[in-house]
Amino acid sequence: MTALSVLDLSPIVEGGSPALSMRNSRDLARRAEALGYRRYWVAEHHNIPGIASAATAVVIGHIAGGTSTIRVGAGGIMLPNHAPLVIAEQFGTLDALFPGRIDLGLGRAPGTDQRTAYALRRNLHGDPDDFPRDVVELQGYFRAPREDEPVQAIPGRGQNVPIWILGSSLYGAQLAAMLGLPYAFASHFAPGALLSALDIYRRTFRPSEQLSEPYSMAGFNVFAADTDDEARRLRTSARQSTLWLRQGRPRPLPPPDDAFEEGLSPLERRMLDEQGACSAVGSPATVLREMEAFVERTGVDELMVAAQIFDHDARVRSFEIAMEVWSRRPGRPATETAR
Repeated sequence: MTALSVLDLSPIVEGGSPALSMRNSRDLARRAEALGYRRYWVAEHHNIPGIASAATAVVIGHIAGGTSTIRVGAGGIMLPNHAPLVIAEQFGTLDALFPGRIDLGLGRAPGTDQRTAYALRRNLHGDPDDFPRDVVELQGYFRAPREDEPVQAIPGRGQNVPIWILGSSLYGAQLAAMLGLPYAFASHFAPGALLSALDIYRRTFRPSEQLSEPYSMAGFNVFAADTDDEARRLRTSARQSTLWLRQGRPRPLPPPDDAFEEGLSPLERRMLDEQGACSAVGSPATVLREMEAFVERTGVDELMVAAQIFDHDARVRSFEIAMEVWSRRPGRPATETAR
């Protein structure tokens, strides 16, 4: 049965701070662990005033240190920003500190704008083969070392850190299938190619040492509250933030605005509706219906639930509602972890 996990962008809210975001993320992770969510992922983004997880490996250590059983990982690390050896050492260190609990999701987008990407990398030159080569190189650092290998990841060598491929297009699906890795699609903000990507991944999957059969995850927004109206109100924070980001003026996550929807142009409304198409917004009954319909349509093995909600208590409550309604369905979520 389809399991539930958490994607946390560690939102920095208006009037808040990164320190508050880190405390809230750790608290949410503890609640998610108690509720039965399978894994808790944070994402690498840079130069965005509303996201506090830029130093992703550090945030993962903070969250893993405040929990005891839930898997914690990156959803994901933007590998073109880093040398594979550095990521192997970082996640080898995390696995040494929290054995058997660390996931490493990899993406090829910069996670930021071009100017910031240059500040991160000092070089934007590359070719389309760089990302697959970097993934294979990274995999090599986690294997048991050979005597003739001059460069080794320490920590990292011989450690079993599961690697995922993340994507929002057909490219990631093809790569995950070719390498025999689990695949996560970013449908929570880019749903357009979801079904095509899943089809390609499943049809062309090649078994590997890590995974014997396809395993897919999809991002899904949940804004849950006691009533449909309150849930729609909570969602206005995320919609404001999305619109500002698209307009090139990102800001901290704002409080809900009851009048926000009234001021949207038809083009803005269409853009927000298309980007948020993979979402459940409403009361417990509404949320369950939308979650079930999405899983039925996609057949994914796991839902990665996201919720950019301004008030921390309301955000926690949204994740509580999602798990409460999902776990009461006939046939509870499976407990085994994709490797």
